[in-house]
Amino acid sequence: MNTRGLLDQLLKSGQQLLQGKGTASPLNGALAGGAIGLLLGNRKARKLGGKALAYGGLAAIGVMAYKAYGNWQAQQQTAPRGEPQTLDRLPAADMEEHSLAILQALVAAAKADGHVDARERQLLDAEFARLGAGPDMQAWLQAQLNQPLDPVQVARAAKTTEMAAEMYLASVMMVDEEHFMERAYLDELARQLALDPLLKEELEGQVRLGEKG
Repeated sequence: MNTRGLLDQLLKSGQQLLQGKGTASPLNGALAGGAIGLLLGNRKARKLGGKALAYGGLAAIGVMAYKAYGNWQAQQQTAPRGEPQTLDRLPAADMEEHSLAILQALVAAAKADGHVDARERQLLDAEFARLGAGPDMQAWLQAQLNQPLDPVQVARAAKTTEMAAEMYLASVMMVDEEHFMERAYLDELARQLALDPLLKEELEGQVRLGEKG
C-alpha cells in the first residue's frame, strides 16, 4: 500500500478546512476537510494550517521538522550531525515505514481527548476508501482506532531522532495544547520518543508559527 500517497492526501484535505472549502458533514453539521477534518472534529480545525499547510500536504511536516531540527542543532555544543533525514529526503525503500509511523502518530493524537466515537469511525473508514485505501489500510485504521491510547506503543515506530521529530510534530498539529489530557499525552509521547527538551520546544514552536501564518 502506498502510505505516503495516502498520508499526503489526508494532510492536503486539511487545506479545505483552512480555505473554507469543506463539504457538509454529518458530524454535527460542521465543515469537514476530509479525514483530517473528521479527526479534528470541531476542536481546532481552523488552527490546522496557516503557514504550515501553505507548504502543501506532507511537505509541510518535512519543512517544519527540518527547520526545528536545524535550530536545535545550532544550539548544541557538539558538531552538527549532517542533514536531517526527514521524510522528503528518505530513500524510497524507507518511505513506507516512515509514512506509516507518522500516520499512526496522527491517529493516536486525534484520540488524545477521547472524542473519536463509533459514528466518526464509520465516516473515517468511508473517507479512507474514497482516497483509495485498500482493505489492509482500512483494517489498520480500525485497529488503531480501537486500541487503547498508548504513547509507548506509538513511540516504538520511531527509528531515528529525525523520525521521532516528525511524529511529534504531526501529533502537535492534531491536538489542543491547552486541553489537559492532550497536553499530558504530548508530554508523555515526547518522553517516550526520547526527544531533547530543546528539540521538543523547537517543534512546538514551528507549529505555533504555522498557526499564526
